[in-house]
Amino acid sequence: MNFIEEIVEKDLQEKKNDGRIQTRFPPEPNGYLHIGHVKAICMDFGIAEKYGGVCNLRFDDTNPVKEDVEYVDSIQQDIAWLGFKWGKIFYASDYFQQLYDLAIRFIKAGKAYVDEQSAEQIAEQKGTPTEPGQNSPYRDRPIEENLRLFEAMQAGEIPDGKMVLRAKIDMANPNMHFRDPIMYRIITTHPHHRTGRKWNVYPMYDFAHGQSDYFEGVTHSICTLEFVVHRPLYDYFIDQFAGDNFAGLSPYGPDYRPHQYEFNRLNITYTVMSKRKMLQLVQEGLVAGWDDPRMPTVCGLRRRGYTAEAIRSFIDKIGYTKVEGMIDLGLLEHTIRETLKETAPRVCAIFDPVRLVITNYDASEHEVITAENIDGKPELGTREMPFSRELWIERADFQEESDKNFYRLSPMGREVRLKSAYIVQATGCEKDANGNITTVYATYDPLSKSGTEGGNRKTKATINWVDSEAAIDAEVRLYDRLFAVENPSAEERDFRELLNPESLKITTAKVESSLANVKKQDHFQFLKQGYFVVDDDSSAEHLIFNRTASLKDNWQKKN
Repeated sequence: MNFIEEIVEKDLQEKKNDGRIQTRFPPEPNGYLHIGHVKAICMDFGIAEKYGGVCNLRFDDTNPVKEDVEYVDSIQQDIAWLGFKWGKIFYASDYFQQLYDLAIRFIKAGKAYVDEQSAEQIAEQKGTPTEPGQNSPYRDRPIEENLRLFEAMQAGEIPDGKMVLRAKIDMANPNMHFRDPIMYRIITTHPHHRTGRKWNVYPMYDFAHGQSDYFEGVTHSICTLEFVVHRPLYDYFIDQFAGDNFAGLSPYGPDYRPHQYEFNRLNITYTVMSKRKMLQLVQEGLVAGWDDPRMPTVCGLRRRGYTAEAIRSFIDKIGYTKVEGMIDLGLLEHTIRETLKETAPRVCAIFDPVRLVITNYDASEHEVITAENIDGKPELGTREMPFSRELWIERADFQEESDKNFYRLSPMGREVRLKSAYIVQATGCEKDANGNITTVYATYDPLSKSGTEGGNRKTKATINWVDSEAAIDAEVRLYDRLFAVENPSAEERDFRELLNPESLKITTAKVESSLANVKKQDHFQFLKQGYFVVDDDSSAEHLIFNRTASLKDNWQKKN
């Protein structure tokens, strides 16, 4: 049980909010969800699921400059893919009229004023954490003038950046967020994705968020630790009107208040979580899009081959605290290996092929080898592997001159088993004009077939193979970590200079014919190679596989 769950259980025992549990997940639709958001999703939806409550999805769409319906759609798709269900969908823009009316009320009460200073001047006058700020020269303008100017701002009569509406609180407050925070700014350059050109003024997050929670009846407003310093302002704005149930917008009575709670956000090594930096990567073509398998976005992880089960298991492993930290990417990779180890069918894929000719196998003969999808788990099914005189094997599985520690094929009389098939012995090889081995020759023992009485004979090595005639050519994308340094956000250099030049290698492989009818997002373990998934661009005519994870964590060893 985490500390948020302890709070919820205590509230239930004390019958707060009449035993009602309501959370919300409030993303801004200005980009794609990433794995940092998943931690919040698992918290918000998980609390509601565990305690019989409801979690609503609310889009914080208060900045039309950055927001788009594309992101609204993708966010819904990602949450559903992760396996969560929201109660209702809300938008901050649902409350634009109520928020505007509330701002008018604040102005009439002398609690807000229109400021004509520039953003730079306002920032300079705010002071420092140890020194009080200076009052704006417009702080004490008459209420009637503030009303007229604010209405002119909304009417589109004032240019962008010329005026803002500020709350009149306390310019000496030790909490910098209380020093007359901006409530509204003017945005006329971009239409809103839902309201079009209806509004020319838009509320700031600190003004819109708490009120939206109140209007919806949220009981537990859960967010990350950077919002701890915002919590007093969250409470302040609500307290200015909630007691008299402003406009009757809450059905829960005058004593109802939403409460904000904070947990540590997710930081992962070799990754950036900044939407701004991710957008730069996309716009500058440094990655292939938001769903590039190297990106920490949910759609990128999905395309890489990560399952919803593995991602949620990872979040469960790291837990929730009140202390910021850095999670090793290796734990996420370990979690997907752990998941796919139990479910991904095993197949043979030959990355650096060399032809193997079994000289004592009848050239006219063809047979089918039956292999288990996962060894030792017959309940998970079998597949058929064509077998004939000529096969493809990995070049590294043959050495013309080998030492005593090399147990695979060499012309030294060692026996080697072909996976799920026969025992063979190499007899020699053929080379091209440059001395490169093109063909390996071997003989086989026809009585050594796996699954038969003679197939129990042990060898010191087993190698992978595919039938040369039946094999399918496939494109294979070998993905690795996007950044070459552990914490790119902490580096003084431009983060784009820290990209790992080997984060993507594209090669080809000869794969089993059993993969002819695969579907997008089908998962496999390529034996001795790693875990792979069928890419979204794959087709029957051109198979494409993405590496999800290697069989082991080779990064630490390599570095």
